[in-house]
Amino acid sequence: MSQTLTRTIVAPDHQPTTPRYRSKAARIVFGIPYWVFTTALAVIFLYPLIWTGVSSLSPVAGTSQTDGWGFGNYIALADYQAGIWVYLGNSLFVSVLTVALTLFISLLGGYAFARFSFPGKNALFLLTLAILMVPYATLLIPLYVILNAVGLQNSLVGVALVITMFQLPFSMFMMRISFESIPKEMDEAAMVDGCSSWGALWRVLLPAVKPGLVTVGLFAFLTAWNDFMAPLILINDSNRMTLPLAVANLRGQVQGVVDYGATEAGVVVLALPCIVLFLILQRHYVRGFMSGAFKG
Repeated sequence: MSQTLTRTIVAPDHQPTTPRYRSKAARIVFGIPYWVFTTALAVIFLYPLIWTGVSSLSPVAGTSQTDGWGFGNYIALADYQAGIWVYLGNSLFVSVLTVALTLFISLLGGYAFARFSFPGKNALFLLTLAILMVPYATLLIPLYVILNAVGLQNSLVGVALVITMFQLPFSMFMMRISFESIPKEMDEAAMVDGCSSWGALWRVLLPAVKPGLVTVGLFAFLTAWNDFMAPLILINDSNRMTLPLAVANLRGQVQGVVDYGATEAGVVVLALPCIVLFLILQRHYVRGFMSGAFKG
């Protein structure tokens, strides 16, 4: 008589949890240096901004705010010569015009370098990038002569053109790698559906490179908003000064004595739009920098 032996293997109710706890502990232990380092960096970068904001409101002898906390330094800044709203308007005009020109030229240039082949393509691209190797200040005097010859010296449009020229190398490079990260099959599919190269750019590729455009526009705005050298050389009319130039003139207007209160108020006014704009666009800004990291 044969007997059938049956062996039943019972799986344990639960798996050992030691490795899980060990991995969590390792993440905590190795994460402590990261959090300490990033917190220290945040304190280093934020402390000057917070200190400037507090100092612009606190009472300090020799400033426009001597009795209690208040906005005396901001009132002094607002009442300086033509008024802060004139200088804010000048800075905003230069910044918006610079952003518009930079986005338009770099969009078309980056598309051409990424999608078309033409004689001297790489040489022209390297020549564009070579502008980065030329010191900014060394070209301002020749540019002053050129703008004077065409009637754009002492003009906010001339300032915007100069800043745009120095923004184009980085912007062109950024837009080229943004377009190169997009598969060419998207262009081909759009053209099969009846789009021209121009139509494929505006209808298909433009939404795909939006993070790159945001990065380029943000850089152009920050550069134009905070630029001091170009307005200093090209502008000689006090009513056409940008805000950085007005703050620099305000700080030493009384017998060479530095008005630190008004200067700190000017720094706060200059920094606030940049901080707000960066916080709004930071997600697209990071994606724009990562757009060229992976291709295909």
